Amino acid sequence: MMDAPTNNHAPMNTEFTEPTESTPSAPQPLKGLRVVEFTHMVMGPTCGMVLADMGAEVIKVEPIDGDRTRHLLGSGAGFFPMFNRNKKSIAINLHTPEGAEVARRLAASADVVAENFKPGTMKKYGLDYDTLSQVNPRLIYVSHKGFLPGPYEHRTALDEVVQMMGGLAYMTGRPGDPLRAGTSVNDIMGGMFGAIGALGALIQRGITGKGQEVQSALFENNVFLVGQHMLQYAITGQPAAPMPDRISAWGVYDVFTVRNGEQIFLAAVSDAQWATFCDALGFADLKADARFASNNLRVQARPALLTLLRERLADRSAAGLAALFEQVGLPFAPIRKPEELYDDPHLLATGGLADITLPDGERAGQTAKTTLFPFTMDGQRLGVRLQPPRKGEHTQALLSALGYSVDEIAALLSHAAVA
Repeated sequence: MMDAPTNNHAPMNTEFTEPTESTPSAPQPLKGLRVVEFTHMVMGPTCGMVLADMGAEVIKVEPIDGDRTRHLLGSGAGFFPMFNRNKKSIAINLHTPEGAEVARRLAASADVVAENFKPGTMKKYGLDYDTLSQVNPRLIYVSHKGFLPGPYEHRTALDEVVQMMGGLAYMTGRPGDPLRAGTSVNDIMGGMFGAIGALGALIQRGITGKGQEVQSALFENNVFLVGQHMLQYAITGQPAAPMPDRISAWGVYDVFTVRNGEQIFLAAVSDAQWATFCDALGFADLKADARFASNNLRVQARPALLTLLRERLADRSAAGLAALFEQVGLPFAPIRKPEELYDDPHLLATGGLADITLPDGERAGQTAKTTLFPFTMDGQRLGVRLQPPRKGEHTQALLSALGYSVDEIAALLSHAAVA
């Protein structure tokens, strides 16, 4: 069992509580755990968000001018409010001796420290695992990197970089046209694996009393994602083709364009589903056709089969097909855009979306809905306890809890060591 989180190793009383934005009844299995994160962008903040949503006190250390994701445009506009809920913010200038000392003092109070900076960055400030673990041998230290230690570790990695070099962009795009996945899959999953490693290390700490360093990396995460295609080659001897040109495992498993140009995904992935498919749509002749008698035969005859199905489905409505497939229990999916999910009846009915208050930009102070983790604990979704913080929103309260006096805090603020 994981030991109860404690801060007995801290040089002073660091207990700090704050009235929450709401009082959710969902379980908080990590309540009492203190996490200090030196993170930015997506990967590191995702790790912190996982731990925060499960009840940990997560303190985000930001630069004196704030995390730059607060003000990104375009595809980055949602980064900060998405990945920084349920956290407190302290702004520290690590380039000043006073600021670096504040950071070390804060890190000494932590059960978990998370970071995602270039190799060697944290060591410059005495915030690396070797240094911090001398003060606190129970510390769990989670590093999020582009690559695990090895020949590539010096390279600068981005989600797109590792998707290109790790086979994912090749598999997603059309032949000759590699295409990154439409979301930050490696950043998000890399942060999740960092959190999984932290949880495992905490359980181990409960047994041994000792902490450890955990490392998670974008490239290795990406390779894990394409591992199924690597094994496909190892088993069949045939290289996996890009998904738009793939040899499907299923005879019917595709997007169909129907009436008024609408699109819908339809599937029949077993012989029983194929029979149901034909019965529901009135395709008795296809059901009786020996060319399509089994799934493997349908895969071999897929080009001819899909041509027939596209012709026969062209005048059907997407809504009608959806209703029919739902009625008979066949797989189907409307083709949705992200913004359309705000009106999804299932998400609305099950509490899959939660209100947050935006902390920055033109819409600061306004409410938007964010997505919650896709699991329940004790039958409940893990909600928003703390809104995405304003830059340095908790700086003074955290400094006070660390033992800094009013005068010392004023001096730190006046010297721009904190904000």
